[in-house]
Amino acid sequence: MELQSLSMLVEILDAGNLSEAARRLKMSRANVSYHLNQFERAVGQQLVRRTTRRIEPTEIGLRLYEHGRQIRNELEAARETVTTLGQTLQGRVRLSVPSGYGQLVMAPWLIDFKRAYPGIVLDVVFENRVVDLMRDEVDIAVRVMTDPPDNLVARDMGPVRYVACATPGYVQAQGMPATLEDLSRAPLITSAVVGRQLRLAAYLEGERHEVPLSPTLTSENFLFLREAIVAGLGVGLVPDYVVQDLVSRGEMLTALDNWKLSIFGTQMYMLYMPNRHHTRAASTFIDFMLDKARDGR
Repeated sequence: MELQSLSMLVEILDAGNLSEAARRLKMSRANVSYHLNQFERAVGQQLVRRTTRRIEPTEIGLRLYEHGRQIRNELEAARETVTTLGQTLQGRVRLSVPSGYGQLVMAPWLIDFKRAYPGIVLDVVFENRVVDLMRDEVDIAVRVMTDPPDNLVARDMGPVRYVACATPGYVQAQGMPATLEDLSRAPLITSAVVGRQLRLAAYLEGERHEVPLSPTLTSENFLFLREAIVAGLGVGLVPDYVVQDLVSRGEMLTALDNWKLSIFGTQMYMLYMPNRHHTRAASTFIDFMLDKARDGR
């Protein structure tokens, strides 16, 4: 099996289609298709399924892809060892983080990392959708969820605690929810997923309750949600890190504090592909961020 063919398979699956793979490889689409067909013929099995939009790996194709990624990471690590000997650590880390957690919690950590390792290029995307690390060319993703996928390595970055909160002015005028049912009827300000019914999971003394929600204002931008809550437009239902400074100063009140509230999950995880070998830049970044998360708990 030729390493060049394995590397091309990795490029094709990372790109998602032959046209994009051809652009990245600086080859014609017909040439890429020819080499893929030759590789499948040499292996004796179909490696990808072609659809009108994307290319999906077969089971054997996915396994070869994982081996190819692993080999490529080892080669990159070897190149880093040669090029950075006696120099500052270099490389690139492609990162996807949630908008709120990324801006309000991780931003200072990312700046500290960049100061400590100026030779490492950080490519940071702030987004909340579920990321396919293989397709989206992301090395590491940070996401809130309850059960991380089995096909990824999931490193625990700590619990996610939602709070029901409002300004003292709002509470004086409208009152504060005292029960889950009150919360479901209140003018809620929170995040949501387009096209999906928003439901609140609430835990008390080992029992799980679920309440449907109908927010009056939703957004994926948690800085905007914070401003809307501060403006007294309703009751916020957001992760505690969005308003914890306001709560500590008495500028924001919370309710249902004996409940553990959750919308999208109960834990924050750092996710990456289960390759045994990472570049030194990626490994350094992972350890740095996990240390920051532990210190912040």
